Amino acid sequence: MEVQIWNSKSLLMESILLWPFHNPSSELSRNMFTSKEMPIPQSASAVFSAYASFATTMMLVRSVTNELLPPKFISFLSSIFSYLFGSVSSQTKFIIEENCGVTANQVFQATEIYLRTKIGPSTDTLKITKTFRQKKLTFSIHKDQEITDHFNKIRLQWRFVCSKDKRNEKKRHFELTFAKKFGDTVVDEYLPYVMRRAREIQEEEKVIKIYSQECQFNDDYDEGGRGSCGRWGYLNFDHPATFDTVAMDPELKESIIEDLNRFVRRKDFYRKVGKAWKRGYLLFGPPGTGKSSLIAAMANYLKFDIYDLDLSSVYTNNDLKRAMLSTTNRSILVIEDIDCSIDLQNRQSDEEDYGCAPTKITLSGMLNFIDGLWSSCGDERIIIFTTNHKERLDPALLRPGRMDVHINMSYCSRRGFGVLASNYLGEEATQHRLYGEIEDLIRDMEVSPAEIAEELMKSDDLDVALQGLFNFLKRKKEEQTEAEERPSEKNDHKEEEDQCLAAYQSTPIFC
Repeated sequence: MEVQIWNSKSLLMESILLWPFHNPSSELSRNMFTSKEMPIPQSASAVFSAYASFATTMMLVRSVTNELLPPKFISFLSSIFSYLFGSVSSQTKFIIEENCGVTANQVFQATEIYLRTKIGPSTDTLKITKTFRQKKLTFSIHKDQEITDHFNKIRLQWRFVCSKDKRNEKKRHFELTFAKKFGDTVVDEYLPYVMRRAREIQEEEKVIKIYSQECQFNDDYDEGGRGSCGRWGYLNFDHPATFDTVAMDPELKESIIEDLNRFVRRKDFYRKVGKAWKRGYLLFGPPGTGKSSLIAAMANYLKFDIYDLDLSSVYTNNDLKRAMLSTTNRSILVIEDIDCSIDLQNRQSDEEDYGCAPTKITLSGMLNFIDGLWSSCGDERIIIFTTNHKERLDPALLRPGRMDVHINMSYCSRRGFGVLASNYLGEEATQHRLYGEIEDLIRDMEVSPAEIAEELMKSDDLDVALQGLFNFLKRKKEEQTEAEERPSEKNDHKEEEDQCLAAYQSTPIFC
């Protein structure tokens, strides 16, 4: 680096010393070389000889300058020259870093996607990756590689740079170099075009990802990637659940789809009414009723990434804030079994024990991000809580504006069974002789969709599968009936014991 600086300064000094030679109209030039004193060559050999002599003289001047003038003095002359005559360089360089504080830089992400389409034969080194979840090879540029792009007859030079900071953490950024006179065009037209084109590519090649802070690697080509800011790792999300396969009442299913569609198209409405563009869903009900499948169906329907946040791995409100701020737009933040994952303190205990439990997430810290000032740091986001026991949650978590939609994921209904039977055994299952009897059993008992699905998977034969399910439901109904009768029997025994005790106490005792 020092040699490069010395050479650039030497060239600058040389340009200053040789300025009279390149400006023959100047007074100094006229004094040094007049038409009378300067011989005019008469042949090609004479011209070549004069040029060789001139070049030799300039090389000698450059050598003397390098030897005699110290670098600091050359730097001083360069600063004066730049001040008087403006910047020597005619190029402008933009630095596009990976992160903006604690959040991801959208320009960096868009550039990363856009430049994949600009890789050509001139690129010397490429990274080629493919994970077992990816369907095709992925090409990306390696560090210190350059890519040339053209936009409206403007030449733009991209360079990918990787480095490490003082804490030995990886830092990545892109450098964009172009002619200074095109600065306005690059800012007003080219960069918006890159952002727009990246969004189009994402929509065309959208692969839903599921993020977790427990994941130690990324199932993709980039090193660190989006997770490096908030320590999120991810895998490609290949869950096959859709709204067609979720076993729930059609009316409830249609209402959820309609609510999602209304949410994604109301960006201007949310801004007009002064609300953050987000939506909260609470899924509650017994285990095995399809809460996780519904989340997967929502993600596949909207093409939103999923961020699975385990509160037990987050120790402070600041850690929670940092994790949530590093999520991206058009995503679903999921906190499953929120009543079991952590014991959230209520707001009164926050005030009483403030400072005494610095390693605990507080309820006020959770509410501040869901519905407080920090809730506006992102657009088009969905927050989903799941629980098996809605009554255990603090009412402050459940009010509208935090959990806007409450969905009761109940036991399997007759119509839900129809969806499962058609998905697992085909449409002919609804015409089977046992179908009506199974519907009657399901109507009068509590059985989860997961239990029914497990029975339907035990055989590919329609008769065997439905007969097995019928037998299972009869046994389960008998068990539930016996369980309901036991409390009444216990109550009868208790009443008899109480009567005997009262009679004994009322009987006189003789010595």
